[in-house]
Amino acid sequence: MPELFNLESLIALITLTSLEIVLGIDNIVFIAIVTGRLPARQQPTARRLGLGLAMIMRILLLLAITWVMQLTRPLFTIWGQAVSGRDLILLGGGLFLLAKATHEIHGQIEGARAEAQGRRGPAPSLASAVVQVGLLDIIFSLDSVITAVGMARHLYIMIAAVVLAVIIMIIFSGAVSSFISRHPTMRVLALSFLILIGVLLVAEGLGRHIDRGYVYFAMAFSLGVELINLRVRSTPQGQSSRQ
Repeated sequence: MPELFNLESLIALITLTSLEIVLGIDNIVFIAIVTGRLPARQQPTARRLGLGLAMIMRILLLLAITWVMQLTRPLFTIWGQAVSGRDLILLGGGLFLLAKATHEIHGQIEGARAEAQGRRGPAPSLASAVVQVGLLDIIFSLDSVITAVGMARHLYIMIAAVVLAVIIMIIFSGAVSSFISRHPTMRVLALSFLILIGVLLVAEGLGRHIDRGYVYFAMAFSLGVELINLRVRSTPQGQSSRQ
């Protein structure tokens, strides 16, 4: 354990924690979307349970590193393309995200119409929200753990980075969820991010690697434009133009 306090280990810990937070952005957005439809008093509990599940899942996968690395071995071949267990998990998770985000966008539009007509659909239960988050935790945790294995040599550094990243995400998840729920256009943008991430997972599951840097740049650019729009709409001039 004293190796944790040398410069190399500290740099690895800081770098890996930062990467875990970046990879966890997908998880935070999904949790914000799923828990946003729960009653206000249940939302903090659902967020903590969701991120707690993510932390437990990642630690368990780290403890089963040998099994995780075996998931990258080809299981069978289709049309000359080798398919591994990781590919199947990413493909399934990507399709789930695409279906979930599309359903939520549809619900967002139809829900607004229903509220205008005085009708509202039933709110999801806390258990169903946690189950949905838990299913996606498996996919998000898999990529996170494979990244951790490639970045650090010591298991305790990997686990420490995961715990630190989840603690930071828990601290900021409430603010992210609140911000998304206050701005309907931001919620739609977050759902479009989930569609983008779903396409990314499907592509990787089919053996087509896409540099995540491009995806995160597109997300950051879109978020920047929307923040400018929110700023313009909040000014007196923007409010008068809407009227």
